[in-house]
Amino acid sequence: MSKHFDIAVLGSGPGGYVAALKAAQMGANIAIVEKSHLGGTCLNNGCIPSKALLASAELVHHIQNAAEMGVNVAGGVSVNWEKAQSRKDKVLQTLRNGIKGLLTARKVTIFQGRAAIAGSGKMSIIKEDGEKEEITAGRTILAMGSVPSVIPGWPTDPNIVCTSDEALHWKTLPKRLLIVGGGVIGCEFACMMAALGVAVTVVEMLPQVLPNLDKQIAEALTKVFTKRGIKVHVGVKIEKLAAAGGGAKATLGDGHSIEADRVLVATGRRAATADCGLESINLPTDRGFVRVSDRMETPVKGYYCIGDANGRCLLAHAASAQGIVAVKNALGYDSIFDAPVPNAVYTFPEIATVGLSADEAKAKGHAVAVGNFPLSALGKAMAVGATEGFVKVVRDRESGALLGVHMMGHNVTECIAAAGALLHEKVSVADVAEVVFAHPTIAESIKESAEDAMLEALHLPPRKVVRVAGMV
Repeated sequence: MSKHFDIAVLGSGPGGYVAALKAAQMGANIAIVEKSHLGGTCLNNGCIPSKALLASAELVHHIQNAAEMGVNVAGGVSVNWEKAQSRKDKVLQTLRNGIKGLLTARKVTIFQGRAAIAGSGKMSIIKEDGEKEEITAGRTILAMGSVPSVIPGWPTDPNIVCTSDEALHWKTLPKRLLIVGGGVIGCEFACMMAALGVAVTVVEMLPQVLPNLDKQIAEALTKVFTKRGIKVHVGVKIEKLAAAGGGAKATLGDGHSIEADRVLVATGRRAATADCGLESINLPTDRGFVRVSDRMETPVKGYYCIGDANGRCLLAHAASAQGIVAVKNALGYDSIFDAPVPNAVYTFPEIATVGLSADEAKAKGHAVAVGNFPLSALGKAMAVGATEGFVKVVRDRESGALLGVHMMGHNVTECIAAAGALLHEKVSVADVAEVVFAHPTIAESIKESAEDAMLEALHLPPRKVVRVAGMV
């Protein structure tokens, strides 16, 4: 006999497990189904393992530059990759156990196995031992996540051509690495591997790395990469990739060729919705993604979809927020997802953004004013020897509204939370400028940039203002 639940959640990533915890907190009887490790892509093949390894790489980078801070490291620095991987694995296991403990404490029933929708309100689960079980639920939240995209026709040997899923768990480091794709994943790996002594080349077919972020940030990061010996090719495609000499050889559209021991394909992600039985309830997909309303509702009543699987925002924190929205609506409340979602890129220096870029704001019809404050003028940045980067504030010149904040520099992924909160409250840039930030901090550069957006910066030379006839 099938077990019945108020809500069944398919997938235990940051969207799925948070949805299950919230629903249980609100008094519902919950089931969650996971085919692999609890925590989904974020915990097992994404956010957490990459940041654990990046922490090791960044420490190497700081030690290599310690002499500038008056610290001499005798004998130089060496990397124990095996130990770095072991530390990463311990972090993952601790967090997996933590999620299991939270779900158990909330009396969420955990099913381990591959699940598929088996008709309205039904879900079939095949366990590792082949045993099959069926459960039913009044509402279902789809949180299957995403998987890395691959390029058809390229070599399939994972020892030569791989995705981030494999690269995060490499047993050894390559001497030469070609990264295909200059997005967030590609740039984080480039930064990590270069610090660990790998010769890195990045190829991005669009005109800039980090194509979805502010152009000034992309240009600044490219300069940092070049300074560190990372080769960057933008605006060019790889026409051919073939196995060669135990590695691979890429031929670019501009005639250049690149030889590498390994190739990391970081060209994006696709929804993991295949073979999930969506056809059994006639739930359509768009290029694999399940399209939803702002209430996270799918076109099929009683079914909700959150996180990467719906394609709206492929970020872990967005999935968690969407999960709470879906649960509230599934339980009869009225909730929509409309909060600004910050981006965080863990290169060093870090990058963080929230809201509209200047170009995006102009495209939406805003009269734009931009404030820009270089970290080279900031006391905290100079004190800690981290002057690379800047903070940009985007302002609506007519209404004064805060439209976006874009940061590059030391610890900015922590600072962006303040900007996100201000943007969420729909404040003006004048309001931001009135906030008292602690000194000395990196975060106070947000205030400095806000003042600059109003031509009132005190810690920058006065701007030359050109008066235009008919404008105030």
